Amino acid sequence: MTLPRTPSFRLDGKRALVTGGTRGIGLGASVALAEAGAAVTIAARTAGDIEALVNQMADAGLSAEGVALDITDSDAVKAFVDDVEPFQVLVNSAGTARHSSFADITPTNYQAVMDLNLAATLFVSQAVVARLVAAGLPGSIIHISSQMGHVGGPARAVYAASKFAVEGLSKAMAIELGASNIRVNTVCPTFIETELTAKNLSDPEFRSWVLSKIKLGRLGRVEDIMGPIVFLASDAAALVTGASLLVDGGWTAE
Repeated sequence: MTLPRTPSFRLDGKRALVTGGTRGIGLGASVALAEAGAAVTIAARTAGDIEALVNQMADAGLSAEGVALDITDSDAVKAFVDDVEPFQVLVNSAGTARHSSFADITPTNYQAVMDLNLAATLFVSQAVVARLVAAGLPGSIIHISSQMGHVGGPARAVYAASKFAVEGLSKAMAIELGASNIRVNTVCPTFIETELTAKNLSDPEFRSWVLSKIKLGRLGRVEDIMGPIVFLASDAAALVTGASLLVDGGWTAE
């Protein structure tokens, strides 16, 4: 009998791009991929934040570099991606939220959320995929979605709409790109304690409502997302595509 062997979770020799990679879940993704051996490029808007994180990671023995980039500028994204070696792992982590009641949604806030959460995710992926296909390389595209891409929530119509759209985008990409051995999946967190969620979670009533929905009884931490990202990026997930990995503490189990 030949014993099966667990596929490697290591990412040595692979180049990875993380958008929104200096804060919150993006920061966790940058560190997790580097810990797994990937050569990580961190894309964010603020050069100072990138430099500080790259230096901190270097001090920890982790390989990372950075690029100051507005990922809503698809021409700038394409120019950057076309000028470097292909990325075999992409984590689309950059995102935003502008919560309000449905009646108070404005065209400005709608457009800002859709431009970053959906359009940038699509066009960054398009640029990365084009290089992979041209080089004949496999790849793993990971969109940071949300449990709100599977359920609704109060005052979250636009955010939920953007994440439901990302879920559909991911499945359509998986269908088209499977023949090129490029996998496309989403990670769907519950409320994670980050700068983006801090204001809302500081409201005791809102925090209590969130905790009442999470079956494991606690808020998420950035560390809870790091393992799932490495899994989806690695050969351990070689047959996983078009999937949504819900890291929601059981919120959507109902």
